[in-house]
Amino acid sequence: MTIEIICVGKLKERYWQDAAAEYVKRLGRFGKVKITELPEERLAGSSPADEEAVKTAEGRAIISKLSPGPQSFITALAVKGKRLSSEALADNIKALATGGKSRLVFVIGGSLGLSDEVLSACGAQLSFSDMTFPHQLMRVILLEQIYRAFKINAGETYHK
Repeated sequence: MTIEIICVGKLKERYWQDAAAEYVKRLGRFGKVKITELPEERLAGSSPADEEAVKTAEGRAIISKLSPGPQSFITALAVKGKRLSSEALADNIKALATGGKSRLVFVIGGSLGLSDEVLSACGAQLSFSDMTFPHQLMRVILLEQIYRAFKINAGETYHK
C-alpha cells in the first residue's frame, strides 16, 4: 500500500517536522509513504477574486500531482467533508484495499482551502472537525489517524 499526501506548504517548525517524521516512520511497516509539498501562492490582495486566484493556482499544482488511476483513491481534506471516527476511517481504508486500491492519496490545501477543481477530482472529502486547524498541524493529525487506522486494521492495540 502506498499512502501519499499532497499538501500546500512546508512544515517550517522543527517540532512539526519531527512529529510528521515519526508517523511516517511508524507507517513504514504498513507501506510506503510519500509526501509532496507544493509552494503556497502569494495573496496579492484581500478580495474574493484574489483569494479565488490563489486557490486556482494552488489547485492546478495539486492536480498536476494527482496521477489518478484504477489503483488510486484520492481524498480531499475539506471543511464540508464527511466526518468519520477512527474506526470508520480504518474500515474505509480496509474496504479500499480489498477493492483493489493500492495507492491512497490525501490532499491538504493551503490556508484558503481547495479549489472546486481539486474537490471534483477527489473520490471523497474528509473533515476532521468544524474547527479550523493550521495546515501544518493538519498534516500531523492526518498522519496520526492513518497510522491509527492501520493499527486498528492489523488488530493491534493503540491508545484510545
